[in-house]
Amino acid sequence: MTRGGTADVLVLGSGIGGLMLALRLAEHARVLVLTKKRADDTNTNQAQGGIAAVFDGHDSFARHEADTVRAGAGLCARDVVRAVVREAPERVRELAALGVGFNRSRRGFELGREGGHTRRRIVHASDFTGRAIEHALLEHVAAHPNVELREDQLAVDLILDSRLGPRGRGARRDACWGAYVMDRATRRIRPVTARATVLATGGSGKVYLYTTNPDVATGDGLAMAYRAGASVESLEFVQFHPTCLYHPLARTFLISEAVRGEGAVLRTLDGTRFMPRVHRLAELAPRDIVARAIDREMKRRGEPHVWLDLTHVPAAHVRRRFPNIAARLRDLGLDLARDPIPVVPAAHYMCGGVKATLSGRTDLDGLHAVGEVACTGLHGANRLASNSLLEALVGAHRTADQVRRRLASVREVPRPHAWRSAGTRPPREAAVSDHHWDSVRRVMWDLVGIVRSDERLSFAARRLALLSHEIERDYERLRLSPDLVELRNIALVGSLIVACAMRRRESRGLHFNLDHPTRAAAWAHRRVVLRRPRRGPLVPGSGVRL
Repeated sequence: MTRGGTADVLVLGSGIGGLMLALRLAEHARVLVLTKKRADDTNTNQAQGGIAAVFDGHDSFARHEADTVRAGAGLCARDVVRAVVREAPERVRELAALGVGFNRSRRGFELGREGGHTRRRIVHASDFTGRAIEHALLEHVAAHPNVELREDQLAVDLILDSRLGPRGRGARRDACWGAYVMDRATRRIRPVTARATVLATGGSGKVYLYTTNPDVATGDGLAMAYRAGASVESLEFVQFHPTCLYHPLARTFLISEAVRGEGAVLRTLDGTRFMPRVHRLAELAPRDIVARAIDREMKRRGEPHVWLDLTHVPAAHVRRRFPNIAARLRDLGLDLARDPIPVVPAAHYMCGGVKATLSGRTDLDGLHAVGEVACTGLHGANRLASNSLLEALVGAHRTADQVRRRLASVREVPRPHAWRSAGTRPPREAAVSDHHWDSVRRVMWDLVGIVRSDERLSFAARRLALLSHEIERDYERLRLSPDLVELRNIALVGSLIVACAMRRRESRGLHFNLDHPTRAAAWAHRRVVLRRPRRGPLVPGSGVRL
């Protein structure tokens, strides 16, 4: 299907956005999907909740749009919100036709409710919606002769016109022609070229010490795009999920927001319920409010976690609605229906990303972005629950149309240089790399978390600049490994998050700064956009005084 290291379309990532896009393009082009570990090792596969879409007669598109904009704290792009919300039912029906086993009721899809939603509109497959979607799409991709999926392939950097010698130097505008890719088994790096390249690489949760994300979420697409000169936007808005299980054997296990939608309440360790005095929607307030409230109670009381309590809801209903969560907790000696569950907030979702249209266009020719790696403006300053899988679906459909137009206009792909590793040497020990991994993630957790301050951000910028300098030096002189490639990416993404946070002089949505604790009118419609300067350091914001 593909010829060695070439394809019409190169898709990096095998989550819902990448797989749906591949299927949409497969009738028109040869599509190569590369994923850096197993095909199902994605944020999509971890998603428990579902997809937000209007199906209830008492609901409306206007309500869904209003809930999205309210959660986004005024920074949502209204035209994007309108387009995504109105396309949602069609996209859900399409997934159902592909074999995704959504729960049904007598009147159609069974609808759940989650934080920030004023109506029940979450279409779900029990509490493992992402897994059901991932497996259905993988089956269809495997069966299509025009799509090839390769596992254990880690993209290292993008192939650019400007790095291809005289042809690139004479070009007025840079362009992307694929990526340099490492085979994780052999560690060989080779160029993979394409007429169109799509980032579907997911999120960056591993930038933080505690996260709900799988180990693959190291911000690779975001880092590569920034290094290549594409703009990134709104990275200060990192969503912390309020209820990650607090347990030494399951540090990344998420307790779905849908559990609160079915009546679960939050309590301090002495049993006091605290959310009703925080917000009129109590436990169903938007995620930024719930996460900050939990963080405040834990710090005020010096307690390591809070309780998520569903014991007042009929046990049969709990076990039927949440079989996956109940089974995992049972393995750990906990009963979801009868025990209060220890939970803490953890890094979860990036509302910012590579600046892109809903059709996937970035400001680098030939490079497109879909799903969590992209910032389309849908989420604004805070994501409304279960709008993420929806955005990836709608984005994949529209990006497919955009990519087809590019394929019709671009025929020739320049010949890339081979990857050069001459003069590098194998690393002598892992201790330094392990220290850097822990240091980057701990700086982000301690200083750039749910609550920030000018002093914390300034210190984080300086600390990350020093770490990034050491990591870049290792990147230049050592033989590359997957670990070093990913470490380089999380250090850069962490620095970008800090740089965006330092520029926003207010508190809004997911960004809360103790020194600027209120919303500022001057920032009501402003988004922070960063683009790598042609000259100067790779890492932005180092040494910047607030």
